Amino acid sequence: MDTDDNELATRAADGDPVAFRSLLERHYDGIYRVAFRFTGLRQDAEDLTQDICASLATRLRSFRGDARFTTWLYRVVVNAARDLHRKQASTDRLHAAYGEISELRQDEEAETAREIAWLYETLERLGDDLRQTAILVLAEGLSHAETAEILDIRESTVSWRMHELRKKLKAQVEQDA
Repeated sequence: MDTDDNELATRAADGDPVAFRSLLERHYDGIYRVAFRFTGLRQDAEDLTQDICASLATRLRSFRGDARFTTWLYRVVVNAARDLHRKQASTDRLHAAYGEISELRQDEEAETAREIAWLYETLERLGDDLRQTAILVLAEGLSHAETAEILDIRESTVSWRMHELRKKLKAQVEQDA
């Protein structure tokens, strides 16, 4: 087909499938070549080329013929490559941020695990009465009255145990520091 690119583009924009196919056949390698030069990676260039070709029928509607078709097409490829680069840069930043957040979360989890281990170890040394009271009041969030009922003791005993627990934990923290 000896038809000029601008005429083929106009016909393809009007829905002529033969004109569209002719444009793709003529320019596919050029699209890929430019995409490869901008991306530097075969897979990215192939993906970009496929994306451009898939959207070309729609994009052709914006071709006004003010410039040569190849000039317009190169602009499409360059813009698509820039968009891909921006998207990859954003993705890279998100991955880096996720890595940092994940590391912080692991550090926090490790610190929390150390604190919990210290607390359980300390509670074991304080005896069953204080440990049971602490678990029900602090870990389970029960009131002194509910804890007293469960342990079959007076509410004032629960209050006294919590006071003793605070004193002993404070002393243990000071000793460990």
